[in-house]
Amino acid sequence: MFTLAHLSDPHLPMPKARPVQLVGKRATGYFNWWRHRVHIHVPEALAGIVADIKQQNPDHIALTGDLVNVALPQEFRRAADWLAAFDEPERITVIPGNHDAYVPIAWKNGMGLWGAYIAGDGAPPAASLDVFPTVRRRGEIALVGLSSGVPKPPLLATGDLGEAQIARVERLLADLGREGLCRVVLIHHPPLEGESRFKRLTDTAGFQAMIRRVGCELVLHGHNHRSEAARIEGPRGPVPVIGVASASAAPDSKYGRARYHLIHIDRSDNGWSLRIELRALNAALDGCEPDGELVFHTPAAH
Repeated sequence: MFTLAHLSDPHLPMPKARPVQLVGKRATGYFNWWRHRVHIHVPEALAGIVADIKQQNPDHIALTGDLVNVALPQEFRRAADWLAAFDEPERITVIPGNHDAYVPIAWKNGMGLWGAYIAGDGAPPAASLDVFPTVRRRGEIALVGLSSGVPKPPLLATGDLGEAQIARVERLLADLGREGLCRVVLIHHPPLEGESRFKRLTDTAGFQAMIRRVGCELVLHGHNHRSEAARIEGPRGPVPVIGVASASAAPDSKYGRARYHLIHIDRSDNGWSLRIELRALNAALDGCEPDGELVFHTPAAH
């Protein structure tokens, strides 16, 4: 059995910005943080989530974006230090969210500081978002990372994959399926219909069409700050699409308390068994407690 911890949207605490840095979209997000979001995303909650993950000691950790808030260089440095204290790059796979791509920033001062956590197996630290899709193999599990984070105008939190990335991941998923691996796709934006037009994945239709052709065993996302489950059609039946709550949500926030998911993956006679344990921040804020379970079975690829 393979155990994967999935967390998302930690939204690490915002450092103070210099006035010259607050130009354009950053200004709106920065003041929104200090007025509202600072009370929603609290470091005590995130510390409790991380402590529980370390205690559970999963085989791997998937972090589906939004480590930072308005893409200040000092935010990326703080996030790099936080990742280093969390675990090694070989143990954590990171993909970007829309806040990580809030505004354009030089790669070396931004997500390049996390390049070793983004890169696929055997590759040097990622030098740009052009590395996506990425793949990390852990035994019979293939973690396939996508990037939907793209700088957008103020008040928009939408995401794009683009035709080229969708075409590349289709070929990759087809190859991994022929190898008989359990393919877990990591994406920040939920690839679902009916999402808010201000926050949606703009090419959901293209992503879903690709999954109908080649399939995968599980899709994991963040972005909505809620634990939620849906399905999209694959060539051998429905594919589970699982979103996780924000890992830093305060207990009294509008999203409810912080959560992460422990995903237990086991090969069965004719496919894969997926048991997803929801774990929620406890009252003491020093760990987590069970908060429900989801069970899926997905047929093996042929």
